[in-house]
Amino acid sequence: MRRTTIALLAALEAAVSALIGLGVVLVPLLIVWAVHFGLAVDAAAFLRGAADLWLLGHGVDLVLQIDAVAAARTGVPGAGEPFPVTIALLGFALVSAAVGRRIGRRSAAAGHSMTGSISAIVVYAIVGAVLGLSADAEAARASLWQAMLLPAFVMAVGVAVGAVLETLREANQGDLAGGWVRERLEELPPAAVDAVRRAVRIGGAAAIGVLGVAAVLVAALIAVDYATIAGLSQSLGAGVDGGILLTVVELAFIPNFVIWAAAWLLGPGFAIGAGTTVAPGGTVLGPIPGIPLLGALPGDAPMLGALWLLVPVVLGFAGAWFVLARDAAAEVRRDDGAAAPSPWWYPVAVGAGAGVVAGIVMGLLAWWSGGAAGPGRLAVVGPDPWAVALVAAATVGIGAIAGGVAAWVRLREPIDVGPSRTPPGR
Repeated sequence: MRRTTIALLAALEAAVSALIGLGVVLVPLLIVWAVHFGLAVDAAAFLRGAADLWLLGHGVDLVLQIDAVAAARTGVPGAGEPFPVTIALLGFALVSAAVGRRIGRRSAAAGHSMTGSISAIVVYAIVGAVLGLSADAEAARASLWQAMLLPAFVMAVGVAVGAVLETLREANQGDLAGGWVRERLEELPPAAVDAVRRAVRIGGAAAIGVLGVAAVLVAALIAVDYATIAGLSQSLGAGVDGGILLTVVELAFIPNFVIWAAAWLLGPGFAIGAGTTVAPGGTVLGPIPGIPLLGALPGDAPMLGALWLLVPVVLGFAGAWFVLARDAAAEVRRDDGAAAPSPWWYPVAVGAGAGVVAGIVMGLLAWWSGGAAGPGRLAVVGPDPWAVALVAAATVGIGAIAGGVAAWVRLREPIDVGPSRTPPGR
């Protein structure tokens, strides 16, 4: 496929993705505009609101200014002053990254990963800049440089993951970027490349496993506390149109909640306001925002308590066992490409590297999932990224080292072939 065609297809898919994400918020807002306000209010305010939510979903900071009457009704100290909202609704970013992965994979398969990736990133940068300029108002101001960079960064992460995975899965000699990456990897010591690859696979799989367990936990909490969530939703009196908008916002918030549940599994937990904590050791909460989904928060110390910390340890052990046992943990490649027995410290180094990878992944996700959600005490919402990163690195690393050493020892055990069966007369 020609380079120009790849660039146009990538740009078109990126533009459609941005428009769909914007439309998901805009349609419920326009329904509210038609039903509640009878088309009597300027529609530009709702267009700006949709742009603000889309930008916020990609990590762009907003500075809100509530009028004096509304601020007085909230009863929150500092509500009348401009306050930042920095917590991202990661559902929007997740969709953009998934589309970017598809673009990167298809571009790499066609032999023009760099062309397709740059085209999609530029489109997202332009969309972010246009929305940042159009959403600028006295009530809500978005950071223009963040609007230009952060949505494009989310798309860049997606296309990079897609292109790299496709390049590693199937070599394409026509892809200059993939060929350059392969040439650089071939210049490095094979043993180091193998160790890093195994550490990334183990640590990444463990982080994904923790998120998977957290997702199951969130689903169980929502199912168990569905009556509470429904009651909180009805108490808001949002109506059908407002309920649709609230549902969209809550769905966009689900990835944040999953990451917070992962932080809870790891031990540090998370906060819903300054001075609060939700952790396996117990929950301390004050007044929380009226988001129905928060009705699923655990009120008391859960069953098993600190035993939840075994989840990342077990995942690290299992990942190291399967990866190193399948990839022959007893052997590493020498510089000449031949296999040689690995020393005892090799699985230890790989396991420690896997812990570092898991810590980086979980720490970055924890950092991106939290932030300021309002004035006063709501300026602190979400997990502590440093605590999450350190605990994830320690727990996954311990499990991975144990699993790697166990696989290394198992592959070095002598095979028992039984007693020798010498034919009679010899």
